[in-house]
Amino acid sequence: MSAQPPAGLSAALSDLAADRALLGRTSTAERVAAILRERIARGSFPPGTRLSEERICGALGVSRNTLREAFRLLTHERLLVHRLNRGTFVRVLTDTDIVDIYRVRRLVECAALRGLGEPPYDVAEVRAAVTAGEKAAADGDWQECSTANIRFHQALAGLAGSVRTDEMMRGVLAELRLAFHIMGDLRRFHDPYLTRNQELAGALEAGRKAAAEQLLAAYLDDSLRQLLEAYP
Repeated sequence: MSAQPPAGLSAALSDLAADRALLGRTSTAERVAAILRERIARGSFPPGTRLSEERICGALGVSRNTLREAFRLLTHERLLVHRLNRGTFVRVLTDTDIVDIYRVRRLVECAALRGLGEPPYDVAEVRAAVTAGEKAAADGDWQECSTANIRFHQALAGLAGSVRTDEMMRGVLAELRLAFHIMGDLRRFHDPYLTRNQELAGALEAGRKAAAEQLLAAYLDDSLRQLLEAYP
């Protein structure tokens, strides 16, 4: 008889069951991968979590072959790792991984701002993410605040207007979310960045792209330093 999953994992599996309707009759490994990627980004499956094929197949109503292909895709994106005779797990990042993630973020996010043309800029999604983060903070929901922060940076990268960049950044930022689990006090980590997100959005709305890029570069440096200081 199999052991019951931990309470947190049970909740995550229930959420997957709710996502089953998104698959419809034309479910594919890519769609399954997209659902799992989003759940990992939200923190539903923390680093080191073993992903049960049986339970996830049951929750989503897909075949094992489909799920294994989705696992393969997410392993290629460095979100999962397969361990021989043990199963598939959500990756645990190293400090080297974190440094590399931030190197990519600087290359993409700062370049997206630098490449903006003449103002005004369409920063509606950036502003929406700022508002969502502030609401989550006011509600005391720091996990949701963390999700809103990820969406904020996805929106910044989205200013490049590149579908390929958007796809790449979804994977990079989902991988970054794995690093946030080392921060014991999410409020202490995310609260100062609410103001900085507001400043960044304001600079873009005012058409000050050079100032926004400078704010972002300092922001990323500080965030990287905090994560590395907290990393075991």
